[in-house]
Amino acid sequence: MKIITWNLNSVRARHDHLIEILEKECPDFICLQETKVINESFPEEEIKKKKYFVVKNGMASYNGVAILSKHKPKKVEVHNFCNKPDCRHIVMTYKSLKIHSIYVPAGGDEPNPKINSKFEHKLQFLDEMKSFFKPNRNFSTIVCGDFNVAPYEDDVWSHKSLVNVVSHTNIEREKVLSVLNQCKFQDAIRFFLSPPENVYTWWSYRSPDFTKNNRGRRLDHIWISNSMIKDLKEVEILKEFRKFNKPSDHVPIIIDLKI
Repeated sequence: MKIITWNLNSVRARHDHLIEILEKECPDFICLQETKVINESFPEEEIKKKKYFVVKNGMASYNGVAILSKHKPKKVEVHNFCNKPDCRHIVMTYKSLKIHSIYVPAGGDEPNPKINSKFEHKLQFLDEMKSFFKPNRNFSTIVCGDFNVAPYEDDVWSHKSLVNVVSHTNIEREKVLSVLNQCKFQDAIRFFLSPPENVYTWWSYRSPDFTKNNRGRRLDHIWISNSMIKDLKEVEILKEFRKFNKPSDHVPIIIDLKI
């Protein structure tokens, strides 16, 4: 079973890239973030021609998540974290598997919740993830998405330079790792690519040539229930998607499972 997560930063702007990855990789599921479109305007005609079901939770111009599935969903739900209907989550159930697509708030620029409400929202969101994703004996769980947090020192180009920058502050890193550990998940990427190997999934648009200085961050993640570790076959980060014409600043991640 092949699963992809990708913050494509507008499904309409990156529609051709999305079709390319569907044709090339033929995933069972692809979780999308920052679709930036209301549900009624989601460009799904060509996707459905490729025999995918489309479930989405979208809004105009901002946020938005979706899951494209080769398999008919048994159930689809959304959760409004922090009681905000801002289209940051969707989950579908297939057999005894729950697959989540989630987009954690970026948090603004100032890493101080007392003066930055966006950062305060982000910390509250991460806290709520801990209770929301508590282990469920009846289901295996896969959480895919843009967490907007690079939790390990080797998830950024320079820990020293970024430790006080939003996405890599100590409090964000501690909170996201607390969710990972207390909810009994395995970080699928780091299962294969352990520190000190540097791994990135995002490179700023501000860099004219992202390959030159490689100042990336690993903001995108796939977590699986610990019970699924035995089924992990491989992981791949499609860095070439960052080189495309008009790319997303994030690249897709693929995991393959023996199920």
